[in-house]
Amino acid sequence: MNQEAARKIAEAALKRVDPVRMITDCLSLTADTLNIKTETQELSFDLSTFERIVVLGAGKAGASMALGVEQVLGDRIDQGLIVVKYEHVRELERIEIAEAGHPVPDQNGVAATGRLVELAESADEKTLCLMLISGGGSALLTLPMKTDDIEVTLEDTQRTTELLLEAGTPIQDINCIRKHISAVTGGRFCRSLHPATVVSLILSDVVGDELESIASGVTSPDPTSFDDAWEIAEKYKIADKLPDRVRTVLEDGRSGRIPETPKPGDDIFDRVHNVLIGTNALALEAARRAAEELGFNTLVLTSQLTGEAREIAKVFSGVAKDLVRLGSPVARPACFLAGGETTVTLHGAGKGGRNQEMALAFLAEVAARPNAYRGVTFLSAATDGTDGPTDAAGAFASVEVVEASVAAGLSIRRYLAENDSYHFFGKIDGLYKTGPTNTNVCDLQIVLVE
Repeated sequence: MNQEAARKIAEAALKRVDPVRMITDCLSLTADTLNIKTETQELSFDLSTFERIVVLGAGKAGASMALGVEQVLGDRIDQGLIVVKYEHVRELERIEIAEAGHPVPDQNGVAATGRLVELAESADEKTLCLMLISGGGSALLTLPMKTDDIEVTLEDTQRTTELLLEAGTPIQDINCIRKHISAVTGGRFCRSLHPATVVSLILSDVVGDELESIASGVTSPDPTSFDDAWEIAEKYKIADKLPDRVRTVLEDGRSGRIPETPKPGDDIFDRVHNVLIGTNALALEAARRAAEELGFNTLVLTSQLTGEAREIAKVFSGVAKDLVRLGSPVARPACFLAGGETTVTLHGAGKGGRNQEMALAFLAEVAARPNAYRGVTFLSAATDGTDGPTDAAGAFASVEVVEASVAAGLSIRRYLAENDSYHFFGKIDGLYKTGPTNTNVCDLQIVLVE
């Protein structure tokens, strides 16, 4: 019963942040005027003053965002190219799609980014460029830094990304380092676009919706520095493991031999307009409404959840016990919602993602005291439909899932120790699968109590 309710609540959240809907909701055309309106911004552009309209971008939601732009602008679009994760494609008429690797970048991403730079450099003051930016853009928009003295390779970038992911580094910190070894992110892409008029339509997958962190700040000034990047590498104990060329770039940047990323006030941003069109908070609000329609007394905790997934699971399990025993913080039937993006520090060689890891850690708490969790269902899910390197968005936890694991002879603790949540839940039909959703606004956590 509650698994089905959790699915409906999650589906309502995903529907609210569907990229096609968000684009067509905020963009409209009145004669020759392009109108852009969100909850916080309102802009208009006289298209008769431009000779070309070009659509560029990168991210998991890019193809769906592009479809929305085509529905509004149609044959006014002269050219377009969007880089997306493999299998995150849509059928388009005027905008080309290139597929590339994520979360670890690949050669297809490098080639596609090179083409994006060429298109950007062809823009002039009579060009209107619509940039479509969403989560995943940091890996998909990959062009390693090259200076007169040193050239970072794709393999260097891949290894650096792997080290950061294995260390459980938060996305803002991962992107800080990636920006400082990239030729295009951290605002550098705007050097190629200048002096075109740029409108960046941004779907946030970053806790706090910091523009400089979403897709590593493709069109945003970068407040971070080479010193910040080096401190992050030391904090997560990967400084000595970084590829030699990456270490050299960071060291040269710290000493001033490599220019910093563009900062606030740089004139390359004078004609750039960054517009936030979708966030985790909007998804949570839709989830809240759906839960209340299903009869649940509902409370939204936060859209800015961070930390180690298995530790956050203990917070949710504590909330669940209070909901069962005390009817607090909301009366039963209850729904408790949160969103954000947690991390996983790898200790084993298993397969999974942060949401499946959180669900498995929650399940361990349920298994220890099942009577305290009667009537509880927990779902943690990635809004992009792909949690880590898996085909699942997340997983469910409940007393019934514990009972299924016991019947199957599975050890929760052993699978948790191996970070092997995907195979655990796969054996007992506990995975939550949506397929690629073509959106990405971090994760959702749902606690239901009958």
